[in-house]
Amino acid sequence: MEAKQGAKTKEAQDSRWRFVNRTMRVHGHAPHALIETLHAVQEHFGFLDLEALKYVAGALHVPLSQVYGVATFYHYFTMKPPGEHTCVVCKGTACYIGGAAAILNSIGDEYGIAPGETTPDGKISLVTARCLGSCGLAPAVVFDGEVKGRMASHEVLDRIRRWTNHDTDV
Repeated sequence: MEAKQGAKTKEAQDSRWRFVNRTMRVHGHAPHALIETLHAVQEHFGFLDLEALKYVAGALHVPLSQVYGVATFYHYFTMKPPGEHTCVVCKGTACYIGGAAAILNSIGDEYGIAPGETTPDGKISLVTARCLGSCGLAPAVVFDGEVKGRMASHEVLDRIRRWTNHDTDV
């Protein structure tokens, strides 16, 4: 009964919790639904915060330490809010050979961020991926979900500059 009350309260505060609660309900609030539930939280909120981890731990009846351990172990979960825009640079073999390191260095030099970081103004998050599966397009970069291939450092920086200049027609 307590979990149901907590779910209703969460849903009343923020409708995105309805989707998270549905994921847990489909699995009978069983502990084996932990990873899928964390995916639902991140999909609807953009990241995992401590409040969300506590809520999921209580709803699935698993220790908070286990939820935190899963959330921090897997690279596809993030504990920090993402920027308005996300740039993912592939570091797979073909992309690395094709210039991924130079792209990352140029972004770092221009914006002062390393992979896994967001600019202080919250505009840009820089992420790396081990392989995007677009080896024929190396080096590949994903801009807000859109894969672009054969990218040079200056092209990546031009695209990011358009984000920072409030130009949404990228």
